[in-house]
Amino acid sequence: MADLQHIRKEYRLSRLEIDNLDVDPLVQFKYWLNDAIQSEVPEPTAMVLSTASAEGRSSSRIVLLKDLDSDGFTFFTNYESKKGLQIASNPFGSLLFFWPQLERQIRIEGKIFKTLRHESDEYFAARPEGSKIGAWSSPQSRRIPSREYLENLQSDYLEMFRTKALERPENWGGYKLVPNLVEFWQGRENRLHDRFEYSRKDNGWEVYRLAP
Repeated sequence: MADLQHIRKEYRLSRLEIDNLDVDPLVQFKYWLNDAIQSEVPEPTAMVLSTASAEGRSSSRIVLLKDLDSDGFTFFTNYESKKGLQIASNPFGSLLFFWPQLERQIRIEGKIFKTLRHESDEYFAARPEGSKIGAWSSPQSRRIPSREYLENLQSDYLEMFRTKALERPENWGGYKLVPNLVEFWQGRENRLHDRFEYSRKDNGWEVYRLAP
């Protein structure tokens, strides 16, 4: 095994100053996301979603950002998955974007809400057929006996939807995380990184520098 203690990287690409930040963290996020897309960062919309049970036991996984507006960040999943059940019992979570090619990360914390039905319907309708069938076929997060079991479910649903409209299953749809805290991190040399945190106030956002 490699010597983990000596694996390190110096960050030298850029710097971040408060004067360069937009007053709205969601606008600032769009600037950085656009940078990631233009830089052809692999999977720029991939984000770590962390949720917790009612007892506070947390879990994390990668999901994809599918919409962003002035209210928050939208993703889609199975409502009966582990994350869906955790959100139902404890509707607070966090998101983490990490773009190592740009030496940047963004942390987001907030409350999670289901999107409106028509928003889930519209996104589902825009998905490729294989992804639509996948939403029907996967009993997400549940134990299954084999890969063959899953593939048989897929075949069954493919056959079913040859003669009927392929609509969104009721247990699949969108969530929106509405942030109350957003942190932008820019890597710097000697671990003296630039960190700025936005905190939501009654009349807008307050932004301040954090020690690295």
